[in-house]
Amino acid sequence: MSAMDAMFYYMEGDNTPMHVGSVAVLEGPVPAYGDLVRLLSAKLDRVPRYRQVIQPVPLQLGRPVWVDDPHFQILYHVRHTSLPKPGGDDQLRNLAGRIFAQRLDMSKPVWEAWLVEGLSDGRWALINKAHHCMIDGVASTDLMQVIFDADATPGDLPPSTWEPRPAPTTLEAAVASVVEAFTDPLQLVHRPTRERLRRIPLTLGSLAYAVKELAPQLIPQIIPGRNQPTPASFNGPLGPNRRWVWTQAEMADVRTIKGALGGTVNDVILTAITRGYRDLLMERGELLPDMVVRSLVPVSIRKPGDDRLDNQVASVVVDLPVGEADATTRLRLVREQMDRNKRGMGAVDAGAIIGLADFAAPTLLTLGARSMSSMPNRLTQTGTTNVPGPRVPLYLLGSRLVEAHPYVPVFAGVRIAVGIYSYLETFSFGITADFTSFPDVDVISDGIRAGMAELVVAAHARDTPSSATKAAARKKARPPRSRISSPRA
Repeated sequence: MSAMDAMFYYMEGDNTPMHVGSVAVLEGPVPAYGDLVRLLSAKLDRVPRYRQVIQPVPLQLGRPVWVDDPHFQILYHVRHTSLPKPGGDDQLRNLAGRIFAQRLDMSKPVWEAWLVEGLSDGRWALINKAHHCMIDGVASTDLMQVIFDADATPGDLPPSTWEPRPAPTTLEAAVASVVEAFTDPLQLVHRPTRERLRRIPLTLGSLAYAVKELAPQLIPQIIPGRNQPTPASFNGPLGPNRRWVWTQAEMADVRTIKGALGGTVNDVILTAITRGYRDLLMERGELLPDMVVRSLVPVSIRKPGDDRLDNQVASVVVDLPVGEADATTRLRLVREQMDRNKRGMGAVDAGAIIGLADFAAPTLLTLGARSMSSMPNRLTQTGTTNVPGPRVPLYLLGSRLVEAHPYVPVFAGVRIAVGIYSYLETFSFGITADFTSFPDVDVISDGIRAGMAELVVAAHARDTPSSATKAAARKKARPPRSRISSPRA
């Protein structure tokens, strides 16, 4: 298990289930439970991690290891339920919220899939969740493409021939983990002396540039008195239950906004989310003119063609300007920060920085992860992660996938987080919140829709000149009159 995966594993706790998930809504007819089980059994040959369990190393001498589950039984992981009438979005969200709040059984392969019947309009759903130590957001997208098909009538799948490999003994696992903990970091630094010496000035220069670009984000968090006010209610202890809602936005609107106002897709999305938090804080009476909501934004460093399922992410911090009333100004402020973050991260090898975590002793890694989940956190108030999904229609057992909504965990004293997932021409915003702290979580989803709408209005206004501007443009385009008289005939 990599250092980052191990950190997610160690952060699991009674009130901190560390799994990610999604709700896939499909057009009918509802498949038989046995057909879904047989399909997943055949597909799991392509994702062997789904048949493996986590084996801790005694005394935390090394990081946990993955071993085949000799007692794997897919019927435990694939479950079947139905919604109460009328089977609308509210009933589906409530069911999914309860399922996502429940911890996975860490003694078994750390995933579940729920076949859900009873949706209105002849639809059905598949709710799935998997522990964060097993996959990151981008890898989970790849898993969806493994489980789903690009054709409504896929061919027959051969039956699985999987047989579990013998699990190592406790001593073998401890020795192997200790050896790996020492050898993997050495691979990071084992270079010819001449090459290392040659790269020292470049590395120092890159780090200096990165610090220069990222300092405006980091200094306010480190030096007391330099902070802009942040909402206190977004941080604090977490209970065992979760609220989870979703809302959606159209890609066409995002293209219109960034085409007229500038910025990237991520900039537009973060700005819309800023409006959601602004509306909530206004309703709670907590909003101040210069207030920000500091969000951790994971950035994938997965290279093209990398099909491993481990976590390969770095993170940046963005101050969402909730105190700013003007939507276009909010977009500009978010864009400036993201541009600065990209310049700073582009100066260094983010993968190498993350790889430095492999130097950490497993015991220290455990203590660090557990302290993150238990100690008060005031550095960030939320997390926002955007995962690009497939742009082609997907099918499962002949049913077409029509919607996909993401779930991300909340942890480390942060009571609310937003996951964004794109499918076809739609973005879905999945909002996870501590149940007790956010009875008003719907205000955020409504605010995200309002934030997107006001940016669309601003974009159209930018594209539509005023009458005076149009008249001036016509006058400028009119050919000048000649001052020379035409010769007489």
